[in-house]
Amino acid sequence: MRIAETVTFGGSGLDRAAELRSDPAALKDLARAADSRTIALWRGKPLIADSPPDDQGRPGTELVRLPMDHPVLADAAAIPPILLGREDGNAVFAHDLSAWFPETVDDSAFNSFLDRSEQHHPALPETQRFRELRAAMTRISPRDAELAATARALYLWHRSHRFCARCGAEGAMTQAGWQRDCAACGAHHFPRTDPVVIMLITRGNKVLLGRSHGWPEGMYSLLAGFIEPGETIEAAVRREVWEEAGVRVGAVSYLASQPWPFPASLMLGCRGEATSDEITIDPIEIEDALWVTREEMLDVMAGQHDKILAPRKGAIAGFLLRNWLADRLD
Repeated sequence: MRIAETVTFGGSGLDRAAELRSDPAALKDLARAADSRTIALWRGKPLIADSPPDDQGRPGTELVRLPMDHPVLADAAAIPPILLGREDGNAVFAHDLSAWFPETVDDSAFNSFLDRSEQHHPALPETQRFRELRAAMTRISPRDAELAATARALYLWHRSHRFCARCGAEGAMTQAGWQRDCAACGAHHFPRTDPVVIMLITRGNKVLLGRSHGWPEGMYSLLAGFIEPGETIEAAVRREVWEEAGVRVGAVSYLASQPWPFPASLMLGCRGEATSDEITIDPIEIEDALWVTREEMLDVMAGQHDKILAPRKGAIAGFLLRNWLADRLD
């Protein structure tokens, strides 16, 4: 798919500067350099600022890059920064400010499907707030999206892998945040990425959609599922569609991928040709599945369907569906 890397979180070409991760002296110098910058996160939510409207009057947003000596970083003192890479030759780090406690936190919003709450730190301008990445990902640049996704995925991994999986001892962050080492048994652990297939399953003029339990009313998407050990991408597509919807799939082809840091997946977008029509869902796996024609899908995209909401912008499901409608899957 020639436009594969135009999906959100893809295609920014970030220089990840991997050669610097094992050089403590260079990292120390970069942490003190006047041109180095860092992005800040709180509970996985990046610090994002309002920016002037664009030429069409749409409000702008951008990922905030702070100097390495900014006073707000005092709230990240207990957690080492992560080196994300270089921009224009200058280092970009990430700091986790989750040790800071806002005066008020709406836990119901924070734990909702899409957290629209914002948190403001008193050491920062009023226009700079911690915002849920899912809500902001389509309004920031591809580079900002890649930096925020990388930092979010890494810090969530460190939080959930604090202890060694081999012996249970507490590990330590190494390699500028890209590894954890266990001093007790010598094991090395690396950031986890879970491969997931997400499938554009078609049969003639129809596409297969489904919805999971607990999704907002009217929300449908492409079927998706984790790849199992010893399984190819193609086999995972066929198995997941059969298990969830009872539909058989023949030819499978790869289309595009998307890092999905919620918390740490790599979505592998594929196209599959269904060889059967009848749907028999597994009610444990999904709540519903249905075939939608191209004509109906145009109504969905326009927000005019009586049952199905338009897919969320930024997610690969919507990206694949829009390009299927536009005949741009080559």
